[in-house]
Amino acid sequence: MSALNRLLVTTLPLVPRFIVGRVAARYVAGATLDDALRVVGELNRQGAMATIDVLGEEVSERAPALAAVEEYLRVVAAVQERGLDANVSVKLTLLGLKVDEGFCRDNVDVIAAAARACGSFVRIDMEDSTCTDATLRIYRELQARHGNLGAVLQAYMRRTLADIAELPAEGANVRLCKGIYVEPRRIAWKGYDTVRANFVRALEKLIERGIYPAIATHDEYLTAAATALIDKHGLRREQYEFQMLLGVDQELRDILIAAGHRLRVYVAYGRDWYPYSMRRLRENPEVARHVLRALLARR
Repeated sequence: MSALNRLLVTTLPLVPRFIVGRVAARYVAGATLDDALRVVGELNRQGAMATIDVLGEEVSERAPALAAVEEYLRVVAAVQERGLDANVSVKLTLLGLKVDEGFCRDNVDVIAAAARACGSFVRIDMEDSTCTDATLRIYRELQARHGNLGAVLQAYMRRTLADIAELPAEGANVRLCKGIYVEPRRIAWKGYDTVRANFVRALEKLIERGIYPAIATHDEYLTAAATALIDKHGLRREQYEFQMLLGVDQELRDILIAAGHRLRVYVAYGRDWYPYSMRRLRENPEVARHVLRALLARR
């Protein structure tokens, strides 16, 4: 990361919330489920699939976690009712992981059962390293029970190749991303090229083990490397997918769809947009520059 980009990322917390919101709105479908469904419908018309995320995380009480479960049940039902090509992604800290792991597992169980009844799927997002072991435990248990869940692994984590080796391959579905949380060097690779190299190795290991890879990247180098591995291993269209964030590099999204690849867009909605948007901006300093320009334009 350049010195300017580091400066932009470091100063983001000083930027007024409404300025961040103005720029980061590209990443968020809106405040309501109807906003998300509208965006998903448009993505489907463009040839893309979607995964819907209810924004929120790090709850410390049971009531908001249970409210999130009810909201996810609304999402699952609405997607089926409207015939949309979409599934859901859940963050375990929104569903009570920091309250009690068993409570959180039961909440995910309810959502997974509802999704299975609709022939749908639940992706369990990966959060920071304090959540990794519990997240994988819950994934393994509920995947064995329901068969319609997927996990996420982060290429910058040093443990990722070992985690792939330990996952039960049959029916496994793993989103592979670079990783965005700030982690210490002892557990996370730091070099840009090193993370890229580990991403490619992790992707090939997923493919070799017969695990369905959801290739989550906006990095054109990694996209090219992924398509080379798809060709090398002779994967059929239904054996993998690419994933991208809403609002990021629509041109690359269109290129992949036009080339015949399945592509899913991460569609987040809700009122708890700020933490999510700040992570997206830290991940993409080019967008952070737009925030700085918007701030300076007011002066």
